Amino acid sequence: MNCAISGEVPEEPVVSKKSGLLYEKRLIQTHISDYGKCPVTGEPHTLDDIVPIKTGKIVKPKPLHTASIPGLLGTFQTEWDSLMLSNFALEQQLHTARQELSHALYQHDAACRVIARLKKERDESRQLLAEAERQLPAAPEVATSNAALSNGKRGIDDGEQGPNAKKMRLGISAEVITELTDCNAALSQQRKKRQIPKTLASVDALEKFTQLSSHPLHKTNKPGIFSMDILHSKDVIATGGIDTTAVLFDRPSGQILSTLTGHSKKVTSIKFVGDTDLVLTASSDKTVRIWGCSEDGNYTSRHTLKDHSAEVRAVTVHATNKYFVSASLDSTWCFYDLSSGLCLAQVTDASENDVNYTAAAFHPDGLILGTGTAQSIVKIWDVKSQANVAKFGGHNGEITSISFSENGYFLATAALDGVRLWDLRKLKNFRTFDFPDANSVEFDHSGSYLGIAASDIRVFQAASVKAEWNPIKTLPDLSGTGKSTSVKFGLDSKYIAVGSMDRNLRIFGLPDDDNTEDSAQDS
Repeated sequence: MNCAISGEVPEEPVVSKKSGLLYEKRLIQTHISDYGKCPVTGEPHTLDDIVPIKTGKIVKPKPLHTASIPGLLGTFQTEWDSLMLSNFALEQQLHTARQELSHALYQHDAACRVIARLKKERDESRQLLAEAERQLPAAPEVATSNAALSNGKRGIDDGEQGPNAKKMRLGISAEVITELTDCNAALSQQRKKRQIPKTLASVDALEKFTQLSSHPLHKTNKPGIFSMDILHSKDVIATGGIDTTAVLFDRPSGQILSTLTGHSKKVTSIKFVGDTDLVLTASSDKTVRIWGCSEDGNYTSRHTLKDHSAEVRAVTVHATNKYFVSASLDSTWCFYDLSSGLCLAQVTDASENDVNYTAAAFHPDGLILGTGTAQSIVKIWDVKSQANVAKFGGHNGEITSISFSENGYFLATAALDGVRLWDLRKLKNFRTFDFPDANSVEFDHSGSYLGIAASDIRVFQAASVKAEWNPIKTLPDLSGTGKSTSVKFGLDSKYIAVGSMDRNLRIFGLPDDDNTEDSAQDS
């Protein structure tokens, strides 16, 4: 009798009570444990339904084909043939898998190429759209009560429009004004809780400042640093030169990070945009450029803005780091959206036709803009309405620089006749420093110190309206030109950066400053 499952004589035979079929014990037990039914009839079975049968010991006869050498050779041949067939099938499967993988990789590569092409076409379309927006037809001048501005998109060049034509501008929308107002409220609230940082350099420390290093950043054939800014979070100094280039300089390492080339005339103003990798430059070539850092660490021009018809003298960034203003000798200042590079508003003063803007700065809270003119007038603007709300007179010669104090109350203005301090609460001048040919004036970030660049560099301790503003330190102009053009305070006023009419950036600080690099030689 043979097992109903294996077809062989069972070693431990058992019989089913229900079906009466004979099984090998281990096989039927495994099947019932897995499926719970008879493998032949399909009836439900349990282990209790099988009964062992007692038999004599069974000796299995050897198969005839393995009882001789020819039979063994035949068995081996059969096994070999089976192995070869299995190996052939595996090779066929491997070949098919390789083809499928190759096809998948080809599709992936093709998809990457299509995506790259679409991105390139998208960027080109955006650039063409921006250029097309610049070519919209001109519109008549739109005047407000105190300021004339146009409310559309970029128009064609002034030369094509005629001398008195104005460009269309989008205008500063209600959403933008809300954003500026919210920023103003937040910063004003923070200013009430503002405290002088404990890490700020002391007056005694500033009195000991001396030149630590000098770095030749610009070309020798056109020397002169015309503007400067410092990114305090990374301790990077940006300089704009008469040689048409801007240079980003890492002060701790003493290395040039990048040289920004693209302007055709001197760089008149340069600003970092918050802690981002964006840099703004203005130039005598009538353009403003927005620079961004690429993957290789070099800076490239992302937008070239040609909304002015004369030399652009100043750029200043709003506290939101989303908008900025440029001021030009064409009697206008422009309010830009930083991400798109679009001019939202181009503003002129309707009460004065011939006004050349030479300086500009945002108030720390962002709703007030200060501008200086070549006609010796300082103008204060309400950014929301683009209206001129105040004028300060008294200077002789063009306004070269303006700076708001972090306390929000004081404004410092530099001109060819010296520096004046203004109280914004009472709109009056409360102090004057007679330094002829003052080229730059700068409050430090805490509002504790005031720096003036003229024939030398003067540092004063800021005080109140009635208290005396005491001089702290006079730093000599070591350029040999007799003209210092820009002055900036480093983080916590631990050092002072100075630009002059030679090509060297000079760093003044304490001689034992651990962060000081070895001095570079003037050339």
